[in-house]
Amino acid sequence: MSRVVHPDFHSGQDYRPRPRNVLRKVISRYQLVELFVIIGAIFLLWGGSSVVKLRSVVHQAPLTWLESFRIEIIDGDSIRSGGQVYRLVGFDTPESGDNAKCPRERALSAEATGRLRQLVAGGQLDLRRVPCACPPGTEGTGQCNYGRFCGTLRVRGQDVGAILIAEGLAERYVCTKNSCPPRKSWCAA
Repeated sequence: MSRVVHPDFHSGQDYRPRPRNVLRKVISRYQLVELFVIIGAIFLLWGGSSVVKLRSVVHQAPLTWLESFRIEIIDGDSIRSGGQVYRLVGFDTPESGDNAKCPRERALSAEATGRLRQLVAGGQLDLRRVPCACPPGTEGTGQCNYGRFCGTLRVRGQDVGAILIAEGLAERYVCTKNSCPPRKSWCAA
């Protein structure tokens, strides 16, 4: 008579089978394939087969998935998210560091940056990439906006620029299609 020994069994030890893969308990391969087929059908019915439509949706849809990335505040009107740097448009805040023209501007910049950090920490963010006021083909390069992309950021449905303007920490700053107006001097009292 032959004896079958389980490979995990060692002489003198209790046999405990290995736990099954948790994912396999939840969903089988066939269910996974079925799920992808259903998602694909919905996508095609929705009109996702058109690459042109897909591009417009990607550029106009809120980038709420960026909320899962860390959003780093660079200064009062610049952030970094998902590996990209964004210049928030529609407002201008005082410059910081060596770019500040006086101690007052540096202090106001620190205040605006701190306030933007508070707003972002509150969550419910909606970051949207928008076209920059640059010559065509230069967006995202050093020739346009110091290599930054342009975007708008809303917190709980409110534009952060409007909040900072209302609190006196920013100035309304709207660019035309290809250029921006001169910046305000923050050094005057």
